[in-house]
Amino acid sequence: MALRPNRLEPLLDAQGFVVLDGGLATELERGGADLRDPLWSARMLLDGPERILQAHWRYFEAGADIATTASYQASLAGFRTRGLSASEARAAIRRSVELAREAALRAEEHGVFGKRAAAGLVAGSVGPYGAALADGSEYRGDYAIGRQELIDFHQPRLEELIAAGADLLAVETIPSLEEAVTLARLLPAWPAITAWISFSCRDGERISDGTPLVEAVAEVARGSQVIAVGVNCVPPSAVERLLARACTGTGKPLVAYPHRGERWDATARIWSGAPEPADFRRAVPRWYDLGARVIGGCCRTTPELIRELRAALTRHHGSAMTPSTSDSPTPRV
Repeated sequence: MALRPNRLEPLLDAQGFVVLDGGLATELERGGADLRDPLWSARMLLDGPERILQAHWRYFEAGADIATTASYQASLAGFRTRGLSASEARAAIRRSVELAREAALRAEEHGVFGKRAAAGLVAGSVGPYGAALADGSEYRGDYAIGRQELIDFHQPRLEELIAAGADLLAVETIPSLEEAVTLARLLPAWPAITAWISFSCRDGERISDGTPLVEAVAEVARGSQVIAVGVNCVPPSAVERLLARACTGTGKPLVAYPHRGERWDATARIWSGAPEPADFRRAVPRWYDLGARVIGGCCRTTPELIRELRAALTRHHGSAMTPSTSDSPTPRV
C-alpha cells in the first residue's frame, strides 16, 4: 500500500485540534478479550482481529479523529515466542495498520465523520522497548541496552507500519531521552513520514528516566519530522503541570492523553487503585490553552470519555464539527 499524504496539519488547521482514541487494550478487555499475554493487545492481531476492528470503530463513532494501531507491544522477538517466522511477524505488524484503515473506511462510509475534514487517520503505534519486556519498565526507563540494540528492536516495526500505509507514527509512552532521540533519528530514512513523540513521566516535571520534561521535549522537537510532542499514560492530575513545562521547550503542538489515574502492577498484571475523579470537561480546555492540540485518552479510558472530551474541545474552540451519533451497525472483519 502506498504511503498516504500526512493529513494531521490540515486537520489541525480545519478544526483547531485533533481528538485521539482512548485505551485500545483496555477497551479490548472491556469487550471480553483475554490479554494476559506478553504481547498484550498485539495478541489480538493473531487471535481476534475482529475485536480490534470493532474497538477502533467504537472510538471513531465516539468522536476520535485518529485510530492508533494495535502494535504498541508488537515486536519480531515477541511474535517469535508465539512460533511465528520473521515474515509472519512482519505481516502481523502490517495487519495492525490494515485493521485501523478498514475501521476508518467503514466509519467514513457510514457517515460517522460527518463534515469533519481529513478525519479517520491511522497512527502506527510505536511503544518503547520496555513494553516488550512486559515488566513495567516503560514506566521506569531502566533497561540497560545500547543504542544499536534499540535500533535493531525498533527498525523492523517502523518499516512495516510505514510500508502498510500508516498516516503517521505515534511514538508513545517513551520513558527515556536516549530512546526518544534514537527513534527520532530513525525517521529520516522515511522522509514522507511524520510522528508525534510522547513521554511517560515519573512526576509533574520529569520523564521516567529522570530527565526534565522540558529538556526532553526541546531535544526531540528539533527534528522536522516530529510534528508534535508531549505526554501520555500519566495521571490526569499531572497533565496540566507537565504541559506547562513542555510548552517552554517547543512551539510545536503538544500531545496529551492520560490514563484514568490507576496504577499498573506489572507483576500481577492488573490495574490497582481507583480512578482519579478528574473532570475532563473542565480539564481539557486548560490543556488546550497550554498548547495541547492532539488530545485523547490512554489506558482505562473509554469511548464514552472520548465523546465527552470531544464535546469539551468543541465547546471551547467554538468552531469544530461534532461527531455523528448515528446508530450505525458495528462492522465485522
